Amino acid sequence: MKELHCDAVVFDFDGVLVESVDVKTQAFAALYAPYGSQIVDQVVAWHLAHGGVSRYEKFRHFHQTFLHKPLPAHEEAELAQRFSDLVEDAVVAAPWVGGAQELLETLHVRVPLFVASGTPEEELIRIIARRNMTRFFAGVAGAPRKKGEIIRGFIQSYEIAASRTLMVGDAMTDYSGAIDAGVMFVGIACGTHGFPKEVQVLSDLVELIHMIIAPQRPPIEIMH
Repeated sequence: MKELHCDAVVFDFDGVLVESVDVKTQAFAALYAPYGSQIVDQVVAWHLAHGGVSRYEKFRHFHQTFLHKPLPAHEEAELAQRFSDLVEDAVVAAPWVGGAQELLETLHVRVPLFVASGTPEEELIRIIARRNMTRFFAGVAGAPRKKGEIIRGFIQSYEIAASRTLMVGDAMTDYSGAIDAGVMFVGIACGTHGFPKEVQVLSDLVELIHMIIAPQRPPIEIMH
C-alpha cells in the first residue's frame, strides 16, 4: 500500500464521490435519441471516453462531429437546461461511491478538501448542498473553468504546496488537470481504464482511507 502524505485533497465528483456517471449517460442518450440509435451510440461512447469534459463542450462536439451541423447559442442553452432537468434530482439521489462518505468524514477535520468538476458550478454547488455535503469542502468549483485552472486556484488561495496536494479522479481530464497543476494523482476505475501504467488506480475509495497520511488541522470554511 502506497502512503500519500497530503495537505489537501481535490476530488472529481461524478464517479468519484457519487455513482452518477450512468445518470448522465442516460441523459445524453435521451437528448440525442431523436437522431437515431447510431448517433446515440456515438454520443454515449464519446461521453464515456471523455469524463470530466463539460456538457457544453460535449454538445458542441456532438453537433459538429456527429450531426455535422452548427449549434447556435440558444439551442445550446436549451440542451443544457434539458440536461440539467434530467439529471439533477437523480444525482442528488445517487448512491455514494464505496468508501466516499467515510473518507470525507475522516479527512475533512484534518485537511482542506475540494471538488473540481466538469459540472456547471452553480448546479454543482446546489447538488452538493442538497446532498448535505457542503460541510466537507473548503472549496467547490466547476465548469466553465478547466480542472488544472481550478486546482491551481485552490492551491494559490489556501497557500498549499502542490507537491502535497492530491487529485482523485476517474477520467483522463482529471489526470491531465493534476499534471497541469503539478499535484499527485490517484485514479478511480473498475476494469479497463486509460490511465498511464504508473498511475495508482483503485476501484473505489475504501482503500484510499488507509493510504492518506494527513496532519491534524481545523477544517476550512467553504469559499464564497
